[in-house]
Amino acid sequence: MTAAAELAPATENRGGRREILSKGAEYAAPIALAAVWVGFFIATPNFLTVDNISDLLVASAILTVLALGQQFAIVVGGIDLSVGANLPWSAALLGYLTSHGHPVALAILAAVAGGTVVGMLNGVLVGRLHMTDFVVTLGMLSVLSGLTLLLTHGNTVAVNSGFLQKLALDGIGPVRWYWLLALCAALVAAVVLFRTRLGTHLLATGGRMESARDTGIPVNRIRLLAYSGSGLLCGIAGVMLVARNGGADPSLQTTYLLSSIAAVVLGGSSLSGGKASVLGTVCGAILFTSLINGFTILGISQYYQPIAVGAVLLLAAAIARFRK
Repeated sequence: MTAAAELAPATENRGGRREILSKGAEYAAPIALAAVWVGFFIATPNFLTVDNISDLLVASAILTVLALGQQFAIVVGGIDLSVGANLPWSAALLGYLTSHGHPVALAILAAVAGGTVVGMLNGVLVGRLHMTDFVVTLGMLSVLSGLTLLLTHGNTVAVNSGFLQKLALDGIGPVRWYWLLALCAALVAAVVLFRTRLGTHLLATGGRMESARDTGIPVNRIRLLAYSGSGLLCGIAGVMLVARNGGADPSLQTTYLLSSIAAVVLGGSSLSGGKASVLGTVCGAILFTSLINGFTILGISQYYQPIAVGAVLLLAAAIARFRK
């Protein structure tokens, strides 16, 4: 038997194992979420109750919407670091307008528009001017952080709105409007990515940009639209943040930033672009919230929470290695 013949089975076995790991990685977020829920249920019966699951879903809604926006940037091979500042920026616009006597409806539109404009600026700099997405969005994060502090003078701006209170507290039985809004965002994202021509172009641009350009896809415009979508969803998340907290907090939201990236990667999307999973992203967002929720119920010190989040971030990075 030749050396090549002896090596063939070993090579096939390695390829088979890698294929199994790759397939398993596709469902990492749902599997991990189920495991975490079972683990917390065994640890405490107070976890899997209707009221707690309802509260958990509400708590995960903002991260879910942010992660869906982050997915649009990642699917074209980019990343949006500005979401950590775009979120409080959008919330601050809402708070500023309502505090100056403007109608809540106008303030909500301004918050969503403000987040979208930030996404468009990112898209212009990345897609049109061919600047590095990491540098562009990191710079935008710093700029927005300063603008938010200037707009609010560094203070939380209270927002008294019956509509926003109902959005956060009311719903259909245990399912609140707050979570339904995040679910609607997920459904729209799924339709855009997998049922429209735009989605096909987004995936193609992230998969092989030069090939996509050769086939006539306007990749610069597609990247602009991807970052605009991220900004739009960030603006919606800003409104949700105000609804939940009753005001606009100008603090930089770095936890949301890191968790949004990890939720997308853990959910099945590739950091190199060209691949997306809306269900996986939603499960990833719920997973991060479940860890915080479970630790709180068990009375585990809050100092352990960032350790758990960091561990999941490393897990997401490890899983990404096995994806094609």
